[in-house]
Amino acid sequence: MKLVTWNTQWCCGNDGIVSPRRIVDGARALADFDVLCLQEIAVNYPRLLGNAGHDQVALLGALLPGFQLFFGAAVDEFTAEGRQRFGNLVATRLPVLQVQHHALPYPADAGVRSMPRMCSVVTVADPALGPVRVMTTHLEFYSRAQRMAQACALRDLHLAACEQADAPPLPSGDGSPFQSKAHTANAILCGDFNLAPTDPEYPVLQERFVDAWHAVHGDAPHTPTFHVHNHTYSPVPAACDFVFVSDGLKHKVKSLRIDSDTQASDHQPVAVEIG
Repeated sequence: MKLVTWNTQWCCGNDGIVSPRRIVDGARALADFDVLCLQEIAVNYPRLLGNAGHDQVALLGALLPGFQLFFGAAVDEFTAEGRQRFGNLVATRLPVLQVQHHALPYPADAGVRSMPRMCSVVTVADPALGPVRVMTTHLEFYSRAQRMAQACALRDLHLAACEQADAPPLPSGDGSPFQSKAHTANAILCGDFNLAPTDPEYPVLQERFVDAWHAVHGDAPHTPTFHVHNHTYSPVPAACDFVFVSDGLKHKVKSLRIDSDTQASDHQPVAVEIG
């Protein structure tokens, strides 16, 4: 399985131009992906930088023939602009077995800028790996308390899925919503975590996941994925876009690459191959 994950900044490049096509082209240049996980996808936000007033889910769908797209809106609200949605997208050409969208914790943190966050989980059937839960997310940037709660929730989501795989429900083939599901302990967790490997949320995730970077590059420092070309938020490049894998996949990570050159977003895309 080849997977690309990318925080697109609503498909807005460092030149201020919003272009879903440029995002798709950049991802394809990095890898012939089976799964594409995108964060910060916008629907009807005309006041965002570059004017993201269009339906980016629909535009991306037109640019990805042969793929199924699943959009999870962390923000879904009605304003003077109309209905506005903002969240994560998973596109895949692999057979899809199940789709789940999980709201992540949003504890109060008075006076701190924040927004709701979520995790989209698409279980795909990979020819070599079997069922795999692809989890993509984007954790809170400003609130450390919320980010820690969200990291703990991701850990617990994976733990609960592993418990279901070890002790599945009563089998059912009756065609009802109780029919048997594809429970699996194999998972890939990717996205923009808005944290560094030195932050306290990182070891929380490592309680249940292995950082694919270390599976390939050992103890080498992470290549930065944020503040590389755009220094709006910090003058120091940092790594915060990661791919984590479950224990059963850690020895199957074949490669992990980062496109450090593209400026189609303020983040750099990450490609991983597992098989």
